[in-house]
Amino acid sequence: MILDLDLLRFQPSLKVKRGEEGQKLIFDAVRRKWLVLQPEEMVRQLFYCYLTDELGYSKNRVAMERGLKVNTLQRRFDLLVYDKALSPFMLIECKAPQVKISQETFDQVSWYNTTLKVKYLVVTNGLHTYCCWLDYAQKSFVYLDQLPLQPD
Repeated sequence: MILDLDLLRFQPSLKVKRGEEGQKLIFDAVRRKWLVLQPEEMVRQLFYCYLTDELGYSKNRVAMERGLKVNTLQRRFDLLVYDKALSPFMLIECKAPQVKISQETFDQVSWYNTTLKVKYLVVTNGLHTYCCWLDYAQKSFVYLDQLPLQPD
């Protein structure tokens, strides 16, 4: 089930400028620094705005692009939302708009989740977004028609 989020409506909220070498830069409010504006970074920033501006998620409970050890390999997740107890709640994998969401994408985020054990997995390329709730007891998942509200 594809979610219709219209992330581009948050574009006016983003700070973009030209760097000294002429490349476009985008300000990341979470990491508090300017980054080279790549398509995937644009999706990540727009999705962050959706979470905080539209859904009211606490900015203090969203982590962006942090290291994660999966088995013996070092990886980086895109976005991770924590609940009130600061336990991982929702893992979001962002892709560039031209990247098709595939089983490989879901495999990637599921593999990251072997360490985190979140309740919700989200995959987005900015155009297509999927969210699923994980039922660990039944070893199953359910696609949702909307993202969950801010966790308590």
